[in-house]
Amino acid sequence: MSLSPKSFLYRLDDATGVATITLNRPERLNALTFEVYGELRDTFAALDTEPGVRAIVLTGAGRGFCSGGDVEDIIGALFGRSPEGLLEFTRMTCDVVASMRRCRRPIVAALNGTVAGAGAVLAAASDVRFAAESARIAFLFVKVGLSGADMGVSWLLPRLVGQGNASELLFTGDFITAQRAYEMGLYQRVLPQEQLLPEAMAFAEKLARGPSDALAVSKQAIALESHMTLEQALDHEARVQAELMTHPNYREAYEAFRAKRTPSFT
Repeated sequence: MSLSPKSFLYRLDDATGVATITLNRPERLNALTFEVYGELRDTFAALDTEPGVRAIVLTGAGRGFCSGGDVEDIIGALFGRSPEGLLEFTRMTCDVVASMRRCRRPIVAALNGTVAGAGAVLAAASDVRFAAESARIAFLFVKVGLSGADMGVSWLLPRLVGQGNASELLFTGDFITAQRAYEMGLYQRVLPQEQLLPEAMAFAEKLARGPSDALAVSKQAIALESHMTLEQALDHEARVQAELMTHPNYREAYEAFRAKRTPSFT
């Protein structure tokens, strides 16, 4: 049965294998609610094994990607929670990031506008980020009296932009332009608005045509090896690469090269 979340849009293109998640509260700059958090967590967990899915695009409707937690629906509501209830909420938000990073399918964020707070973390938790020129970004948490270390971003961000840049972004909570984010290495592409989604989709389709098992192993290795010594990483890569050499995709790449044709990976 196809996934059918209620709090955002989901579509799977059977022809390409690209699943698209579109945050869909444009009147609120796609601010997150308790329901959206919960469904994002469950959807990314399901996409790890969802038949036919080979790559994922995450984007927003309207003029913003995601402005973070909704001021009334979440931030205001949290004042009525017990300490245990607050911890339950923060653990749920962290579970969204855990589901994204555990999902073996590559996630391409198409940042169509403002990226703030938890929305910025969703962008950082994606594998690749394409951004519109209007997609300024801020990790706003200190602006509301909270730690910049939220939803795992103090683990994610230094690995993307370096410790100094991450410290600046998390300590100040200030917005930076899309161009500055690109210069830091946070964005991989900055594009005119009309080119953003077509370029992101084309890139996701390119990944979807690739060897999905090999891409999954690559994504897992990037995460796992950050905790390893070089010797441990070399051992891990030797083992997983040897295993992939027994996969039909390795033979297919060889046969396609000999026949001077494009490989057709499974």
